[in-house]
Amino acid sequence: MTIRKGQDWGRPGALPDDGILVHRDADARAAVSDARAGQHPIPVLGLLGGDLARCVGSTGEVDRLRSDRARTVEVDLGEVEIDGTPHVFVAHLVARRRLWSGRFVVAMNAEHIGSWKVAPRAHPNDGELDLLDGTLSLDDRLKARRRLPSGDHIPHPSITTRRIRTVEIGFDRPTPVYLDGELVGRGQHLLIRVVPDALHCVV
Repeated sequence: MTIRKGQDWGRPGALPDDGILVHRDADARAAVSDARAGQHPIPVLGLLGGDLARCVGSTGEVDRLRSDRARTVEVDLGEVEIDGTPHVFVAHLVARRRLWSGRFVVAMNAEHIGSWKVAPRAHPNDGELDLLDGTLSLDDRLKARRRLPSGDHIPHPSITTRRIRTVEIGFDRPTPVYLDGELVGRGQHLLIRVVPDALHCVV
């Protein structure tokens, strides 16, 4: 059930025998994609590394995940159709050109992209994605880069921020799209949505 303000999140619960250990967001995305492609239930994910793991408080300890110290949390999943082709993401979607020139769109299910605190208010089980949509001059891009580790790049007059459950994005030309840190292709039309409580993750 989607978390509510002031509510405890998760419950005691160790990684089951058929759970999958993941060290990166891209590994988690691959596990979800494989399950969907085979029309199988999505496995429970033991989070050891990546931006989603950081957001949910993973310690990176393998032994913990199968112990009575482990905690199971429900996590939302991001979906996107890139020019009609479906994909998923667990932590973030980034559509941008080289060096962040021109328009960029970022959809966050977690707070961070590496050392950058891109979406300070994002929570991976609030039933929404945090969307940043903007175009920055070179000077503003340099300033934003310095402020990203602390999350002080927003608010900014050239970046629109909002929380979404579904959104359609159109670019004026095909734009590279990165899901959980990996380039998956180029697209001109994106349909982005969130699937609440789609994942069970152990930390």
